[in-house]
Amino acid sequence: MHHPNRYKASLFLTAALTISAAIVACSAPPQTVTVNDTRHWDDHENQAWHRFLAEKQRQDHEYAKSDKNEQDEYWSWRHSHPD
Repeated sequence: MHHPNRYKASLFLTAALTISAAIVACSAPPQTVTVNDTRHWDDHENQAWHRFLAEKQRQDHEYAKSDKNEQDEYWSWRHSHPD
């Protein structure tokens, strides 16, 4: 290989690696999606909700009537208590 070609090849390789690294660095981390939509609520989820309330020693009530903070707390609890 001639010296000019070797120089061009190393520049091309450096550019390719730099672009690849930049793409990886700029990509967003994967996000966890939680479905807490009541349209997807079933008897199984309802049983888990009542287990949550019992474990937290809270008065029994419907999920839909709970406030946003309690719903968020439930989903955090639910992710750590799989079926």
